[in-house]
Amino acid sequence: MDTLTRYQELKEQLNFHSYRYHVMDSPIISDVEYDRLLAELHQIEAEHPDWVTPDSPTQRAGAVVSEKFEKVRHPRPILSLANAFGADDARAWFERICKLDDRVEKAQFTVEPKIDGLSVVLHYREGLFVQGATRGDGEVGEDITANLRTVKAIPLRIPVQRGSGIGNRNLGDLPLFGSEETRIPSYLVIRGEVFIPDKDFEALNTKLAEAGERTYLNPRNTAAGSLRQLDPAITATRPLTILVYQVVYWEDQSQNHPSTKLPTSQWGLLNWLKELGFPVTDVAQRFDTLDQAIEYTETWDKGRDKLGYEADGMVIKLDDLSLAAELGFVGKDPRGAIAFKFPAREVTTKLNEIGVAVGRTGVLTPFAVLEAVEIGGVVVERATLHNFDYIAEKDIRPGDRVLIKRAGEVIPYVIGPVVAARSGAEQPYSPPQACPACGQPVEHFEGEVAWYCVNAACPAQLVRNVEHFVSKGAMDINGLGYKIVERLINEGLVKDVADLYFLTKGQLLALEGFAEKKADNLLGAIAASKAQPLNRVITALGIHGVGEVAAGDLARHFADLEALAQASATDLQSLDGFGPNTAEALIDWFARPANQALLVKLKSAGVWPSGSNALLVTRHSSALSTLTFVVTGTLPSLSRDEVKDFIESHGGKVTDSVSKKTSYLVLGENPGSKHAKAGALGVPVIDEAGLRKLAGE
Repeated sequence: MDTLTRYQELKEQLNFHSYRYHVMDSPIISDVEYDRLLAELHQIEAEHPDWVTPDSPTQRAGAVVSEKFEKVRHPRPILSLANAFGADDARAWFERICKLDDRVEKAQFTVEPKIDGLSVVLHYREGLFVQGATRGDGEVGEDITANLRTVKAIPLRIPVQRGSGIGNRNLGDLPLFGSEETRIPSYLVIRGEVFIPDKDFEALNTKLAEAGERTYLNPRNTAAGSLRQLDPAITATRPLTILVYQVVYWEDQSQNHPSTKLPTSQWGLLNWLKELGFPVTDVAQRFDTLDQAIEYTETWDKGRDKLGYEADGMVIKLDDLSLAAELGFVGKDPRGAIAFKFPAREVTTKLNEIGVAVGRTGVLTPFAVLEAVEIGGVVVERATLHNFDYIAEKDIRPGDRVLIKRAGEVIPYVIGPVVAARSGAEQPYSPPQACPACGQPVEHFEGEVAWYCVNAACPAQLVRNVEHFVSKGAMDINGLGYKIVERLINEGLVKDVADLYFLTKGQLLALEGFAEKKADNLLGAIAASKAQPLNRVITALGIHGVGEVAAGDLARHFADLEALAQASATDLQSLDGFGPNTAEALIDWFARPANQALLVKLKSAGVWPSGSNALLVTRHSSALSTLTFVVTGTLPSLSRDEVKDFIESHGGKVTDSVSKKTSYLVLGENPGSKHAKAGALGVPVIDEAGLRKLAGE
């Protein structure tokens, strides 16, 4: 493609995207992508200045005005800023303007956040707010006065009385209201940025999600769309606010006072605007040198989340407003200021496909496979999609153009699809019905977000399953740490938990780090675990929703694993604390062929507690048979496992959480929050001595 053709193409693309951004409030590319196209256009125009025409995006600040609104001609052009992508660009800007005026070398600078919102222009006559407009194309904007009146942070009359709560109070010592310094012009035009604070945006989306309505992608588009509603009542429901930073134009026709004098510095102007009652930023700073300004700007790159609103950079301005004005502008860019842009945290790219990872706990987690894109200085090809409910809620489809966000070192995630960019070929996504790692059917319970693979031999979760099986609360096989488990699996010696019982001494001695004693000790611990009671074996199987307490309840009611495997949903739900989801999880687990094969191997290995071996503990009495206990803190002579065994040996039941059904809280030293909850619910509290007394000892 020749340069002239590329130039025409760039103008068309940029004008289209500018229209989507400023008029439709529905961009289909990110700011960083727009900036790259614009930078390419600037480069071509620098090489071919005779090609520049009035319709070039470099020659105007915004976009055409929508026909939905009345047009407002601005008293002066509402310009945008040139960008600096790093300290070198900022210094190059400074060197350029130094050549134009010697005074620049000794100039001071004011640094303010570059808020990612919607630029608006506010008109005041005799102190009353009479009109408000969008920036539009920089020359003509849209009349959105009625909508702006709903933004509570915008003063309807100035000056606002002290104590009104509007504006910040951290910019220095300021004169009192009523002095000559704060007297306002008869006609005053102010520029500011309307936006939605981060916490308010999150709250808005939460409210929409709870109501079953579609949520918004980002605060900027939401703010812009809210201000450009035809019905101000809709605007009034959005949590909009504003920060102001510029006097666009002013006149003073007062006959009773001398001519009003506005501050001559940007720092002083912020002070003056704040004193009138306008909200201004509280993070602006003034500096004596450009290096100081750059250093301060760079601190906000990683710290921008502290602002409480979206900002895509900081603006470095010559503090001397007269000097800045005399420098003029290039195209649409004033020479007296530069936008120091942060690395982009949001970009758009194509979602090639939705992949699914199987975690060590069997949870299936979707992820986005992306067309490679740079974000925050890192090339990203994958991003998280959180869960399948998130995909459905956002209606994210393979083939979509999606908005990606990466903040700091956080893993990039998909915010949502750019629906306007769809071709019509994209189809809704459905979660997989089979585990991508083992091919077994997956499980999903009503009311839960996660989808699970419950195959005990699933290779994607085998290490975790074996770890859980040998843990202290399950089969308690000492000497089988994570590294050894991983090595046994990697060597192909263990393909499911039952294989542990078929390990030989020769196999272990062939592994690095195993000598005679270590091998004998491990084999001895594995053999000893065959004597574990039924509740421990049920716990070790890792059935979803079945922890130690539930395993104990099951062991009391079923003679062995075979009896449990034959239990119906009705049988299981008749047990206290067993709802339909847990019952379904148990029935499904025992119905899986792979799990049935595992049980056969365990039985052949001698891991099949039944009869007296199925009991959790030896029953000493039934003194506590009608009571339910919760234990918190450290007891004088009993460990957590020992106190549990003590209670169960006397017929009592131990649960993990305090509820109205709890009979007693057994309290030790350094208790947790369970103590306070017991007090709130009126649950009796006893110590170890009190427990022994209840048991008759």
